[in-house]
Amino acid sequence: MPWLNWISDDNLIKEVSLLLRVAKEAQNKALNSFGKNVIDPFSALFEMSGFEIDFDPWHKSETTRQAQKTLQNHIGTFHQNILGYPNGWKNMNVGNVIDLVSDDNKIIAEVKNKYNTISGGRLSGLYYSLDNLISPKTSIYKGYTAYYVAIIPQKPIRYNRPFAPSDKEKGEKCPVNEHIREIDGASFYQLATGEENALENLFDILPKVVSKCSTGKYLPKNQEQLKAFFKRAFG
Repeated sequence: MPWLNWISDDNLIKEVSLLLRVAKEAQNKALNSFGKNVIDPFSALFEMSGFEIDFDPWHKSETTRQAQKTLQNHIGTFHQNILGYPNGWKNMNVGNVIDLVSDDNKIIAEVKNKYNTISGGRLSGLYYSLDNLISPKTSIYKGYTAYYVAIIPQKPIRYNRPFAPSDKEKGEKCPVNEHIREIDGASFYQLATGEENALENLFDILPKVVSKCSTGKYLPKNQEQLKAFFKRAFG
């Protein structure tokens, strides 16, 4: 039996392997380029002193922090890729005007990894971008529902509601449109797969996939603590 009902094992392995490769490349780049970029010496001094750590632990922490930025940028792409596999869904890939399309369900979606990936002042721009895709009579997405997906929500509460952010230029909120919506990651995974706990099932199986992709080298430890993080994020 496959690990998950809505994506093949081969495709899951492919996407996890890609993300592991991104992580390793980001780590190597951070190590090789360390010192080429300007390091804030004041920050380094007070971090080592205030956190009571020597240079080597600080150096490892700093290179990890630099690599983490690159990896986190790709986590959203990972979810976009994964959500393109359920039946009836298409991943439009990076660089297109929208991330995901389901012609069967008449849905388009813009996927972000975290609720604060887009700053508050830019949310209205996303709203009008989605509106321009579904409202014009000549648009191929006329009559579709557009979703702004934040995989990691601000609070561990599921939601699927009209997306009406503040428009600072106009000094008011964007007009409420039932076909322009915002949704958390767990709810959108359910919408795309038809399975209520699809995102949690994905998270639970990932340690096994990571282990297989790395021939057991990178078997994630402390899985109970990691699952506690998931529950804290999604409830």
